[in-house]
Amino acid sequence: MLLSLISQRSALFVAGAFFISQPWWDNPPADNQSFAPTVTHDGGSLADPVLVGAGDIASCASSGDEETARLLDQIPGAVFTVGDNAYLSRRMRNPFPCYDASWGRHKSRTRPVPGNHEYEGGYIDAYFDYFGSAAGERGKGYYSYDLGPWHIVALNTMIDAGPLSPQGRWLSRDLSQNRRFCTLAYFHHPRFSSGPHHTSRRAVDLWTALARAGVDVAISGHDHIYERFAPMTADGNVDARAGMREFVVGTGGASHYSIERIARNSEVRNNTTYGVIRLVLHDRGYEWKFVPVRGGRFSDAGTGTCH
Repeated sequence: MLLSLISQRSALFVAGAFFISQPWWDNPPADNQSFAPTVTHDGGSLADPVLVGAGDIASCASSGDEETARLLDQIPGAVFTVGDNAYLSRRMRNPFPCYDASWGRHKSRTRPVPGNHEYEGGYIDAYFDYFGSAAGERGKGYYSYDLGPWHIVALNTMIDAGPLSPQGRWLSRDLSQNRRFCTLAYFHHPRFSSGPHHTSRRAVDLWTALARAGVDVAISGHDHIYERFAPMTADGNVDARAGMREFVVGTGGASHYSIERIARNSEVRNNTTYGVIRLVLHDRGYEWKFVPVRGGRFSDAGTGTCH
């Protein structure tokens, strides 16, 4: 049964390659905002790097990850994941064959972080085996890299992130040594969310450290929704000039969660559409676009500046 599912989910591969057709969003539904990959609102060049991804992705019981993987087929750039990359079923000891048949075809350009399902499912070793050095040092799962003019920090909310922890001390050093004007961080548990998990205590210390260091954007998953927040301070108060903007992008394809209590400072939210967030990273700012899967009737787009 599993081999049959994997075979079906690998149908895009032909002799080691996959077919790239014209992006469907060139002719989107009437109520969808058109996707314009060459627009650069803040003066950046067409060569500015792209970062694209989501979290809560692959389940052999859902075709959602296949749909979002087709979006990645059409979007160049670096791919990130924000945890719960693959879901374990009762019949499987390792769920990554299902991930590999969809998002796995973009593995060579993917920089992941783990979520609670990697740890609670008992396959965190399989996670590090699968992604290798792209997942950071084995057992840690946090790291950083530069992407064009931006510094990117990938963090692990499933291990201690307090200021005196190894991860907390590493983060402090990394941010103090960062000389890039713009910085983005991603990790699994959101600091704020209107989904059923609401505020995650696992993200509090990380959010505080990132916001106080002047990080511009934070992206998380965990709640299977899309949500955009106003830029906020370390204390969660709106600061349009110097705050950090949070996106919750748990829309990789596993399932949808309910919108429950609308969180303070939430600007946009949706729980019916799978998709990925695409960011164009300019020298002093960024553009975001939530790209829905084919047939999705929700999208979100805008620009932000770094501080």
